[in-house]
Amino acid sequence: MTAEKAPVPVSGNGGLPASGGPHALGETAGPDRVRVRLDVAYDGGPFSGWAVQPGLRTVQGSLEEALELILRRPVRVVVAGRTDAGVHARGQVVHLDLEAGEWASLPRRSDSPPEEVLARRLRGALSRVLAEETGALEVRRAVVPPAGFDARFSALWRRYSYRIADRPEQWDPTLRGITLWHKAPLDVGRMNGAAAQLLGLRDFLAFCKPREGSTTVRELQDFSFERTHDGVVVAHVRADAFCHNMVRALVGSALRVGEGIERPEWLHERMLARVRDAKTRLAPAHPLVLEEVGYPETGAELALRAEQTRALRDSV
Repeated sequence: MTAEKAPVPVSGNGGLPASGGPHALGETAGPDRVRVRLDVAYDGGPFSGWAVQPGLRTVQGSLEEALELILRRPVRVVVAGRTDAGVHARGQVVHLDLEAGEWASLPRRSDSPPEEVLARRLRGALSRVLAEETGALEVRRAVVPPAGFDARFSALWRRYSYRIADRPEQWDPTLRGITLWHKAPLDVGRMNGAAAQLLGLRDFLAFCKPREGSTTVRELQDFSFERTHDGVVVAHVRADAFCHNMVRALVGSALRVGEGIERPEWLHERMLARVRDAKTRLAPAHPLVLEEVGYPETGAELALRAEQTRALRDSV
């Protein structure tokens, strides 16, 4: 399949709004507001995914509850890419908009800048929100980004890792929360041969759970496997954006090739045929980690990227 160049795809949440409320779809903050970028990390185990769900503990819900404790009003955040239940993050990015007066008043009597104060107070508020799960969600930093920044729409790519132990001697109980204990040996060379055939701008319907009104075209920039010094296999997956369940479906399919159940060409053939059937199996969620989100370097590039991505979302 030779894919024609398509507009920039929407972000990994399948084209749905990252959250409701003002600026949920990526509008630029007004002159009387301050946009704040938060870099966050979390252990996905205690959470029912990213997005707010009534009666369930979620990453977004916990973060917004902590913000409300500090600012004494509801605050909505916009995320670079929503993660499923059990999925972890080391490099998740969100933004929120504050009134200029709120931002200026954050330090109170402190000499510290508002960025440091907000990050510090959020850590304290999250301890109250999470209670016995304190530490499962951490705010690593808060900064005022360049004008035009949008956590979701400005992103150029998202990068995930997936850790697999395919030999019993590698089954470390202390790492079982972030590692798949696979019961059959894997041939990394076969897996890489299969994965390389999927790179580029493609329609990944065969490896996505499609959502109404969203595209399944993505640019897969890296899909590779390496056996590390400790013998564990680590998958590296990077794309401009991901469809729902895309990474887990790609890894799950590659495992069938690595075991020798399927030929290396099988993944490419399924992609071309746009097949979703009983062989489309999702790898478990718990070894999946959002490692990093990449953005343009300048404010002008940030704004242009956001404008292009919003335009595509409005067109599908």
